Amino acid sequence: MRVLIAPDCFGGTLTAREAADAIATGWHDAKPDDVVTQRPLADGGPGFVDVLHAATEGDIRYITVTGPLGEPVEARWLSVHANGRRVAYIESAEACGLHLIPADLRAQSCETATTRGVGELIAAAADDNDVITVGLGGSGTTDGGAGMLAALFDAGSDAGVDLTDISLVAASDVENPLLGPHGAARTFGPQKGASPEAVERLEAKLAAMDVLKPVADMSGAGAAGGLGAALLSLGATVTSGAGLVRELTGLDAALDDADVVLTGEGSFDWQSLRGKLITAVASGAAERGIPCIAVAGQVSVGRREMGAAGVQAAYSVSEHVGSVQKSIADARKSLIATARHVATQWSR
Repeated sequence: MRVLIAPDCFGGTLTAREAADAIATGWHDAKPDDVVTQRPLADGGPGFVDVLHAATEGDIRYITVTGPLGEPVEARWLSVHANGRRVAYIESAEACGLHLIPADLRAQSCETATTRGVGELIAAAADDNDVITVGLGGSGTTDGGAGMLAALFDAGSDAGVDLTDISLVAASDVENPLLGPHGAARTFGPQKGASPEAVERLEAKLAAMDVLKPVADMSGAGAAGGLGAALLSLGATVTSGAGLVRELTGLDAALDDADVVLTGEGSFDWQSLRGKLITAVASGAAERGIPCIAVAGQVSVGRREMGAAGVQAAYSVSEHVGSVQKSIADARKSLIATARHVATQWSR
C-alpha cells in the first residue's frame, strides 16, 4: 500500500515532523513492505514555520523579541523568494504562544500577556519583503493585538514601520468574530487561564478598542486572542492556514499517489471539525476516494461527526496505551505503538 502520513503537531509533546516520523515508524514496523510518505502539516499555529521551511527553499531568520510576559524570547521567521516576490512567513506563537507561559502563571497573566513580539517580527520582516504572512494559532494572549500595534506604531515617537507597499496576510482557520459568545475572550480565554470574571474583563477591554470596531464582526477577527482583528484593521487579507500549507507542501500531489492517508493532532475534538487541518486533509482524501484515518492524543468526536467530516476512523493514543499520563510520558513511543496497531487494521 501507498500510505501518506500528514499530521499536525501534538500539543506540547511532538512537532508535526516528529509526529509524522513516529507514525511512519509504527506503520513500517507492522507493514514493512508498504510505501510510506511523510507530509507534516500546520494550520498557522505552532509548527507553521518549521513545516514551510521543510517544504520551501527559504531562509530561517532569527531575532530576539518581547515574549508574552515581557521577557525576551528567541523567535524565527521564514523568508522565501519565489515567482519574483519576497514573502515572509511569521508564526505568531513564536512570540506570544501559550507554551511560553508557565501553567502556574496563566491565571494571573491572561489579562496582561502581550503580542508586542509579533509586531517586532513584522517590523523585522518589513525591511526586505513584499508580502508578510502571519500564522495565527496557539497564542497565550487576548490583547486584541494591542501589543503588536504598539510595536509597529509607537505613539511615543515619530518612528514607525511603513507597511504601505507590503501585503499583509493572516493565515488562520479560526472563523470566530472578535466579540460575543463565540468571540476571542469567551471562546478561547478559559483555555489560556482566564476565570469567568477575567473573561468578562477581557471582553470589555476588546470591545473598547476603537481601532478594532470596524472589523469586529469579520470572520477570523477572534483568532489568536484578537490578533486577527488587529491585522484586519491594517488591511490584511485572511487565508486558510491549512490551505496555504496544503498548497506549499504539495499535499495534493501526495494524495494523488496514496491509497490511505493518516492525519492527526493532540486532541481530535469539536474544534477539529471547524475547518481546521484534519478537515482539510479529509476533504482532499474524499475528493480522491481514499480513506482518511485520524490518530490523536485524545479523541472526543463521535463516529457520526467524524464521518460527516470525511474521517473514516479515529484512534486515541491515550486509550491505546492506557492513560493520558502514559501517552505523554513517552509521546513518541506511544504514538509509534498506536500507529503500529492502526497499520494492522488498515493495510491490505
